[in-house]
Amino acid sequence: MARIAGIDLPKNKRGVIGLTYIFGIGLSRAQKILDQANVSYDIKVEDWDDDQLTAIRTVIGDEFKVEGELRSEIQLNIKRLMDIGCYRGVRHRNGLPLRGQRTKNNSRTRKGKRKTVANKKKATK
Repeated sequence: MARIAGIDLPKNKRGVIGLTYIFGIGLSRAQKILDQANVSYDIKVEDWDDDQLTAIRTVIGDEFKVEGELRSEIQLNIKRLMDIGCYRGVRHRNGLPLRGQRTKNNSRTRKGKRKTVANKKKATK
């Protein structure tokens, strides 16, 4: 069982795919990590020996922010935007989309479940 940055990597996947299970590592970054560690992309995670695993761990530890450290940095960036009161910070605070999307019809993921507003009744004479 390969455990890197607190994540158990799936044993039966190729190394380059297995590394993408770590938050902050995508496909291109996984390829860079394996290149620097001199590990083939096609070797499965379960077939990595201790030297290869140690090399991958050191590359990730030295070069990249991943998992908890990266998540906390992202949260601090969002908090900074909210504190300075810029447009993106206000949209974060209100739970609306940030990047110019329309909100009249869509954006249900960001806004949440519909809140139905009842119609006013007509006054009877």
